[in-house]
Amino acid sequence: MSEIPNNTDIRTPAPAERSLNFVEQIVEEDLATGKNGGRVHTRFPPEPNGYLHIGHAKSICLNFGLADKYGGKTNLRFDDTNPVTEDTEYVESIKADVRWLGFEWENEFYASDYFDQLYEFAEKLIRKGLAYVDDSTAEEIAAQKGTPTEPGKESPYRSRSVEENLDLFRRMKAGEFPDGAKVLRAKIDMAAPNMHFRDPIMYRIKHAHHHRTGDKWCIYPMYDFAHGQSDSIEQITHSLCTLEFEVHRPLYDWYIQQLEIFPSRQIEFARLNLTYTVMSKRKLLQLVNEGHVRGWDDPRMPTIAGIRRRGFTPASIRDFADRIGIAKRDNLIDVGLLEFCIREELNKTTARVMAVVDEKPLRVVLTNYPVGQVDEVSIENNPEDPSSGHRSVPFSREVYIERDDFMENPPKKYFRLSPGGMVRLKGAYIIKCEEVVKDNAGEIIELRCTYIPESRSGSDTSGINVKGTIHWVSVAHAVEAEVRLYDRLLTVEDPSAEEGDFKNFINPNSLEIVRAYVEPTLKAAKTGDRFQFIRKGYFCIDPDSTDEKLVFNRTVTLKDTWAKEQKKA
Repeated sequence: MSEIPNNTDIRTPAPAERSLNFVEQIVEEDLATGKNGGRVHTRFPPEPNGYLHIGHAKSICLNFGLADKYGGKTNLRFDDTNPVTEDTEYVESIKADVRWLGFEWENEFYASDYFDQLYEFAEKLIRKGLAYVDDSTAEEIAAQKGTPTEPGKESPYRSRSVEENLDLFRRMKAGEFPDGAKVLRAKIDMAAPNMHFRDPIMYRIKHAHHHRTGDKWCIYPMYDFAHGQSDSIEQITHSLCTLEFEVHRPLYDWYIQQLEIFPSRQIEFARLNLTYTVMSKRKLLQLVNEGHVRGWDDPRMPTIAGIRRRGFTPASIRDFADRIGIAKRDNLIDVGLLEFCIREELNKTTARVMAVVDEKPLRVVLTNYPVGQVDEVSIENNPEDPSSGHRSVPFSREVYIERDDFMENPPKKYFRLSPGGMVRLKGAYIIKCEEVVKDNAGEIIELRCTYIPESRSGSDTSGINVKGTIHWVSVAHAVEAEVRLYDRLLTVEDPSAEEGDFKNFINPNSLEIVRAYVEPTLKAAKTGDRFQFIRKGYFCIDPDSTDEKLVFNRTVTLKDTWAKEQKKA
């Protein structure tokens, strides 16, 4: 008996030749002119304050893919400048996600590796008269900033001498002042059209334990001060950021110019926005903390951990990232494209298995089949892959079918089972419904049928043609399982376009837990194994599975039924 083949990740075939995206055009121009000595060195710089999501996967594929294409290198750098929100758990999850996607980094760095260097940079700006210590409160600083149409007002502490600023900054570092008492600000232009130039904060006091540096520091650099300098320290040639950082770029360039350090080139691209979900870490954290989902790896979440648990593959995510491309303007990508990518792969790589997904399946008794006899029928593992072979599945006198596969009063063109009607049991025999058995409440509890011995699949000599084929499971051999049917997280395409709290649009039917009865070959399945339940969809084994109880997650339906249902609404 052939076993169900394992479905491990495979790289999708290279897409047809496409034109260069605008980032690749920039890189090729730089290489042609010999800029940066012909080097390509990118970095993926996540903040370790949450789990990565599908939008980060796009950035990972871009940064690592670009370096791979041009013989370059990619650093993994954790921008860990805020000890209050960061955690080692997030660091480890990020590394696992990058590796799962199929990439390996050249160097592993942390912004905290550069705290001493960043501090020296800050002192250099103070000595140049370009930074000062400000005693203003957060509210006062916000008021000083002005508005996009009105210039800001200079802080009363802006005129402090270099000596006083150096003294105060060093005392901040020594822990002399409480949180919020002082900040270090860059001295640029309080009337600048770009609000980021209006004396941005460089350092703030935080007496907080850092996940790597412990209690060494009580002042921490702001992200806008640390990010560009970290790129420079690492000699990053192409610093790829999402569009919201475009207005920050002039500030990064200003710091680099004043510090006279290596000028990394920042290039902005459109972030990924996906229908029927949210991409904000803050909002995802709300979903987790308020119990709307079961954790960061809940299969309804757009996190890489969540979509991995749901059954998506690295190849499908890389394919998705390639298909959506790299754009200069934000757009909203239909989640149906992501689902298309995983369907395309799983159709080619997964075995077809039989599972009756029904809380109360219909028992079918084949009255002319010998009592106690068990036959082994041959089922092809995957018609898309002839090399996958066949497996044996036990067939007996009593089988389960789904209630939806029987109708007592069927309409025209109904090709499943009905009184007096005939249907083929997948891989087995043609059966005919002879009698419908009901309980006292009038509910159907059993179908009594006869089978056609000469109609066995693969050697049918009955001459009977039927239009319908349904799946089944032998009652005596069925393995009970839990099936988790996942659907879209939200009920609206673009929650950012709706008024009110995004949580008001959480889909109440995003998870339905039902019972199923599966063929016995699945008892050997391991966590992460993927299958196509015949006629139902693609499923994978969840980590909650045990030897005593199988748990399956629905990765995606066979077809996109969501769009059709939405049109009916």
